[in-house]
Amino acid sequence: MPTTEQALACVRVCQMLSNGYQPIHVFRYSPSTEMVFILAGITESLEILVFSNGQWGFSDDEA
Repeated sequence: MPTTEQALACVRVCQMLSNGYQPIHVFRYSPSTEMVFILAGITESLEILVFSNGQWGFSDDEA
């Protein structure tokens, strides 16, 4: 279950994406890592991780 801080951070991130007219393709909570993963953007190029402490950042994975 996401933490309160994590849930509020997710709302803020999704609001920023929406304000920029960026579609959200995937929104997933992983119980094993306790992180939320958001895949967004017109070309699905924005990968965002929201940590249990409410901090968030862009994924550094380069495939």
